[in-house]
Amino acid sequence: MISKLIYKKFALIVIIVGISQVVRSQVTDTLKTADTSAIVRVLINPEDTVLRIRNLNPYFTLHVDSMLEYQLEINKDQTRYYWYLKNSPVGLRVNKSTGLLSFKAEKSYFLSGRLKYDYEYRVNVGVQNLDNPKEKIDTSFTILFFNTEIISSRVKPTVNSVLNVDEGDTVNFKVQCDDGNFPIENITYTTNYPIKTIGNVAHCGDDFVWTPPYDFIKDNDTAKQKVLLLNFIGTNKFNTKDTAVVRIIVKESINYPQRILEYHVLRSEVEKYVIQLKGTFMVLDKKVRNTQGTRTTFDMTSASTALGGTVFSSLPTESQRTAGKILPSVGVAMVPVKESVAPTKTYEQNSASLVRSNIKRLEYILQDNVLAGDKDPAILDKSKKLRDELKQVQIQLIDVPIVVMEGTPEELDKYFNSPKVNKKYKMKNK
Repeated sequence: MISKLIYKKFALIVIIVGISQVVRSQVTDTLKTADTSAIVRVLINPEDTVLRIRNLNPYFTLHVDSMLEYQLEINKDQTRYYWYLKNSPVGLRVNKSTGLLSFKAEKSYFLSGRLKYDYEYRVNVGVQNLDNPKEKIDTSFTILFFNTEIISSRVKPTVNSVLNVDEGDTVNFKVQCDDGNFPIENITYTTNYPIKTIGNVAHCGDDFVWTPPYDFIKDNDTAKQKVLLLNFIGTNKFNTKDTAVVRIIVKESINYPQRILEYHVLRSEVEKYVIQLKGTFMVLDKKVRNTQGTRTTFDMTSASTALGGTVFSSLPTESQRTAGKILPSVGVAMVPVKESVAPTKTYEQNSASLVRSNIKRLEYILQDNVLAGDKDPAILDKSKKLRDELKQVQIQLIDVPIVVMEGTPEELDKYFNSPKVNKKYKMKNK
């Protein structure tokens, strides 16, 4: 029995040695041959000792309400190893014993904001030997979620679609966005009238600031208002557009700084014209007064002459009675001399009365149209009243020559309001 075993071992050794010699000779012959079509393959199968994951997928994509089940495998007995995850999103799990990766993308995760669409989550995955802490592996993969339901992004200004403003008021609001699957990246706007804004609206959250100028509504616009259409156009990365329209109804308003300046200029013109009229009145009144004084002197002289003739007629002497007869004729003869030397100043009298009445009229208009404040709502009417009255007075006195006096306004006003002058031109009751 022992001899048979020895014989078998010896025969096996002989066979192995023979095979090795045949292989060695074939390899030598192959290396020596010049035939390029021959291929030498040396298969070396070392023992697989390094721990590795054989089927890791580096990238996963899931849509909402879908499920993921993926079996991770290693090159060794999994019963001796422990699986774990780091930085995993909500709902992603791995079986610590088997390495089964599972996930259900429930819609509630996204509605609550715990998960995001089109966001790449980088997840660290590892496997650890339970007996040897040094034998482990850490790697990572990426998972992304997308939504099969299309949610459009919207441009949403922070004001109503219709605004009512006045000229000079400032329009200021934000242009916000409601993001959907693909957020709005750029915003442009168009208008039906050219306007000049402060800043520019180019992205979500920018401010639209505009002040309607006071000349935005022209004088020939019968409606006294204009409608400005603002079209805010938002586009995403796929050039999908959404438009929000804001209607701004601009109403005509008063440009108070300019109107106040115009009012004061107009009022200054009226006051200056009143001073010129007072100087003209003084000249006319003095002419009438001098003429009346001369005529009164003639009348007193004529009356004295007639009275003297009567007195002389009663005297005893003949010469005196002769003088009494002549003197009344002398008094009568002085009447045409009076008319020739100092004719009645009817034109000057009427002109002085007309000028005085218009001075009183303009002074009353100035007093009656004083502004009630910096933003008097009746400023336009008051300015128009002053302008119209000034024009009417100038037309009425167009034939009266305006005289520029060298006196101060105080002196002219003192003469105009003197009791003697007031008594002269005061209306008398019949």
